[in-house]
Amino acid sequence: MDRFPATRHSVVERIRAEDPEARRLAFGDLVEGYWKPVYKHLRVTWHLEPDAAQDLAQGFFAEAFQKAWLERFDPGKARFRTFVRVCVDRFAMNARQADARLKRGGGLRTVALDFNAAEREVAADPSPANDPEAAFHQEFVRALFERTIRALRAEYAADGREEHFVLFERYDLAHDEGLSYAQLARECGLTTTQVTNRLAQVRRRFRERALAELRTLCGTDAEFQREARDLFGLEVV
Repeated sequence: MDRFPATRHSVVERIRAEDPEARRLAFGDLVEGYWKPVYKHLRVTWHLEPDAAQDLAQGFFAEAFQKAWLERFDPGKARFRTFVRVCVDRFAMNARQADARLKRGGGLRTVALDFNAAEREVAADPSPANDPEAAFHQEFVRALFERTIRALRAEYAADGREEHFVLFERYDLAHDEGLSYAQLARECGLTTTQVTNRLAQVRRRFRERALAELRTLCGTDAEFQREARDLFGLEVV
C-alpha cells in the first residue's frame, strides 16, 4: 500500500481557525484551488460574459470570506467541492435577481487570477456541460494538476535538475504516442535505464505534490482519501 505523510489540515479546519491571519492564508489557498473551476462554471453553466463572470467569481470569494459561508460545510451531506459549487450557484442566482455589482476584498488575501488563460480554455470548449457537477470536478482536477506541474517545474529548476522535468514534460505531458524511452534516451544522451529511473522519480514527486495540494482542498480527511483513491487509485494514510 502506498503511504503518504500527513501535511496541512483540511481546508475547512484551516478556514475555521481563530487566528485571523491563519484564516486569511487558508482562504487564499482555497481561492487558488477553486477560482478557475468557479469562473468556468459561471461562464459555461450560467452563460455569463467574461467581465461578469470575473466580477461574480471574485465577489463570491470575497463574500464567502467575509460572511464565513464555506465554514458551514457539513461533510455528511456532500463533498466540499460540491458544496462550493452549490454555494456559487446560490450566489449567482441571488446576484442575477439583484442585478447588482459586488464589492471585492474585505481582508481576503490577494491572489493573482489569470482570467485570460481561463478564458482561452473556455473558448476552446464553450459547450454547456450536461452534468455541471461532473464538469466542475473535471475543472477542479485540471486546475489541481496545472498548479502541481508549475510547482514541480520550479522545484526541479531550483535544484538544478531541469533535465529531469524535461523528460517528464516530453514523455508524460506532450502526449506523443510515438515516443519511446529508447528514443528519448538517444535524444537526450542518456541510457534507457536513466530515462526510466528519472521518469519514475519525477512521477513519484508529482504524485506527492498533487496529494499534498489535494489534502488542503478537501473538507475532511475521509474526503481526501476518497479523492486520492479516485484520482490515483491509492489508499492514503
